[in-house]
Amino acid sequence: MQLKGTRLEVNLEALAHNYHYLRSKISEDTKFMSVVKANAYGHGMVPIAQKLQELGTDYFATAYMEEGVELRDNGIIKPILILHPQQHNLDVCIDRCLEPVIYSMEMLDAFTASAKAKQQQSYPIHLEFNTGLNRIGIDHKDVDNVLEKLSSSPEVKVRGLQSHLAASEDLGESVFTQKQIALFEEITSKVQQKLGYEILKHESNTSGLLNYKNAHFSMVRSGIGLYGYGNDAQYDAHLKPIATLISNISQIRTIEAGETVSYNRKFVAKGRTTYAVVALGHGDGINRIYGYGKLEVRINGKSAPTLGIICMDMFMVDMSSIEAKVGDEVVIFDPHIHTSRQMAEDAGTISYELLTGIQKRVRRVYLNNASN
Repeated sequence: MQLKGTRLEVNLEALAHNYHYLRSKISEDTKFMSVVKANAYGHGMVPIAQKLQELGTDYFATAYMEEGVELRDNGIIKPILILHPQQHNLDVCIDRCLEPVIYSMEMLDAFTASAKAKQQQSYPIHLEFNTGLNRIGIDHKDVDNVLEKLSSSPEVKVRGLQSHLAASEDLGESVFTQKQIALFEEITSKVQQKLGYEILKHESNTSGLLNYKNAHFSMVRSGIGLYGYGNDAQYDAHLKPIATLISNISQIRTIEAGETVSYNRKFVAKGRTTYAVVALGHGDGINRIYGYGKLEVRINGKSAPTLGIICMDMFMVDMSSIEAKVGDEVVIFDPHIHTSRQMAEDAGTISYELLTGIQKRVRRVYLNNASN
């Protein structure tokens, strides 16, 4: 069947390749957590998770409870870690067998109370320690308070200890990263000795997995690497971006010198200009930062820069030197010639923001869904 219309084509064979490559970088004894938060970084959480479960991932991670529930409702049976649970829906966590990250004393008190109300014993939790990212997490000075609280809380049991590296992709920050790793080792050693049983330990994101073998511990977490980016050219060569964003030409128009295009008349034609209207806009995730030529799409293999301001549902591109017709495809980014990373960097942002911003009204199409 020929594919038509605006769509994000997701190559599940490339996803499998990335999973196997990343898994090859860790020992057989180290578990692999697949991060599928934010709609699997824009690629479609449920189909991506279903494929990764088929491939053998050990764990999943989402940011919020609602994402974990959606996975459970769609056949995901592997453990699911909720990285940023909120106090208002902790009961749902227990009802759907999701594992919360406890990142503060307040969250520990709240979840323990919820587990007690539901008559739980040894419900699995993960403790997050702040080792330098200074986002969420329990500080080093509060470790004893947490241990004291846990000693009188049979409702919960620590399954994992985690932290998050702040700059693992930047080897210029290796001294700071090694300090984070050392502090995490110090904290986890103290906690494990006090609790007296083996606990999963995980601190590495994709870049930590690739750059810091001593931070693999008993589990690694990978998000962006699964989707094709390793934050370093040497690793990008082994990874495959899994998505292609395609739209089509809605209309072709021609204006004369002095006429303007789009809102606020920011593009003024210097001469006769032919342009295409593309059926995609900031309501779909192609933000206004991509206007004024900061994005060059491809029409029939040729580059066409944006003209003026990106609109909510469409944007315009100069196609004065391109032969095309209404309905022809417009490639916004692809894995080979112009990746989402290149597109984002051209506009001064990062691929994470671009990919996670692609809205759900952009249809996802999954290709090459064979077992790998």
